[in-house]
Amino acid sequence: MKVLGIDPGTAATGYGIIERTGSRLREVDHGVLTTSPDQSLPERLLAIHALVDELLVLHEPDLMGVERLFFSRNVQTALAVGQARGVVLLAAAQYGVPVREATPNEVKSAIAGYGAADKEQVQRMVQLVLGMSELPRPDDAADALAIATWAANTDRGQDVATASVLDRAAVAPITRGESGYERAVREALSQERTDRVAKRSAS
Repeated sequence: MKVLGIDPGTAATGYGIIERTGSRLREVDHGVLTTSPDQSLPERLLAIHALVDELLVLHEPDLMGVERLFFSRNVQTALAVGQARGVVLLAAAQYGVPVREATPNEVKSAIAGYGAADKEQVQRMVQLVLGMSELPRPDDAADALAIATWAANTDRGQDVATASVLDRAAVAPITRGESGYERAVREALSQERTDRVAKRSAS
């Protein structure tokens, strides 16, 4: 079974292909598409779609994992990620490839056991899980491999990928009750409050 992981963005889109044989996971390919700021937004989105289209034709993955938009204080960044996600999901639909979505916190929790793990911790765990000889680089490619690994484990029934009421743009049907996404939101907000209190105490 092959899984394509995508870390979407209009400036840089990371991708990672992994293969699962039984309980063993291995890295097949990874990299980053960087688009030029001199390009118009439609040109950038076309380049992202062309990349995903090429990866789908070349590797014929059975499943795609895509990072779900969490929340961002930067509206421009959130819109850019959302637009890049749109063309990625379009390509998956064109080839009939099932999609699993996860927030960054969900992926980090699954890979590193900690929702606030830093980039280096994620890279080290991806290297270990996939048996790679070197740390996966750059960051966007490592994140894409982490998403692919999460999706592969999700497909084995280790997690349930469902959209939440908080994310009406997700690909899966809306379910009631607390989902993994809602838990991640709750945990992130709780952590933010804890950090604010700690900063006040320190000052």
